[in-house]
Amino acid sequence: MNLRMISEVENLKGKYVIIRSSFNVPLKDGKVRNTFRIERALPTIEYLRNQGARTIVISHIGRDIADTLRPVYEDLVTRLPLRWGGAIGDPAFKVVRDSMIDGEVVFCENLRQDVREEDNSPEFADLMATYGDLYVNDAFAEAHRQHASTFGLAERLPAYAGLTLATEVQELTKVMHPKSPALFLLGGAKFETKLPLVEKFLDLYDSVFIGGALANDILKARGYEVGLSLVSEMSLSDASFLWSEKLVLPIDVVVTGPRGVKTVLIDEVYPDEQIMDCGSETTMRLRRYIEAAETILWNGPFGNYENGFTESTEVTAEIIAEAKGFSVIGGGDTVAAVEKLKLNDKFDFVSIGGGSMITLLEYGTTPVLHMLCKD
Repeated sequence: MNLRMISEVENLKGKYVIIRSSFNVPLKDGKVRNTFRIERALPTIEYLRNQGARTIVISHIGRDIADTLRPVYEDLVTRLPLRWGGAIGDPAFKVVRDSMIDGEVVFCENLRQDVREEDNSPEFADLMATYGDLYVNDAFAEAHRQHASTFGLAERLPAYAGLTLATEVQELTKVMHPKSPALFLLGGAKFETKLPLVEKFLDLYDSVFIGGALANDILKARGYEVGLSLVSEMSLSDASFLWSEKLVLPIDVVVTGPRGVKTVLIDEVYPDEQIMDCGSETTMRLRRYIEAAETILWNGPFGNYENGFTESTEVTAEIIAEAKGFSVIGGGDTVAAVEKLKLNDKFDFVSIGGGSMITLLEYGTTPVLHMLCKD
């Protein structure tokens, strides 16, 4: 993918540059709980600042219209000079924008406080575009969403890729041409959206391990009892890969039910039980695949991570961290596990993307990334 890079623009001094960053970070008691995305966003903002650009940072956080980026601003202001700009759609923002000087950075409020953002409203994109000379997309985590700030602005201003976004594309492109033996580990849920990805990587990779709720769908299609476990609405009984020799599945699982929390083999699940995680025999089996692999790609947790079933995900992270193969991981809960264990620097690349990573791996691009490509 041949991206137009902001680093290729010769003179940014005095230019108003709107940069879309990824600051949708977890908060706790009004404070930033995890700084991974903040740290990844800094290089492009610092670059623009050092080039003398008048930088306007836009982003979103949370899902509620009342969610605010103030906690992120309060963290950022300890890392580099910047000031609060408020909502980019408010008249007061224009006053702040017009008073900017070369090299200054202004940080704006949560874009999704304006419902027009997610609608890719032409009016909202037009409004934002009036404040900039150039547009930079550095928000890889939102590269699969055609919103006003990710797509509409790129239609209206000269558009470029930021340093972080370009690195994401570069590193993820590598694992689409893997060294063999190659291992793809996929967790999470929603087989409806990940089916094409599984089919593609069964062709590209030597082994594909499926964990999490995704595994429930395959186990069910193979005739195993999955009880009350989370499954997709679709059936995989006719899937071409159902009995593929490349497909690796859990051999034991952690279940909850009337008999408590326990680990059982996959043919020992009762109808009144729910599968919550992979068992220890599964992770030990995975170790052999991981240690033999030259390329390791991982997206998505293997258990109900948000409800405390973290063991298989965390053990797998530790095993990959010790492996010799080229390793790339992504997905919110996957990265959270790595952060918790302080293993970030043990992987060759940690992506800030979840859905965007899946989309890029499946299609090789996204409509948002296509807008940043050279003709």
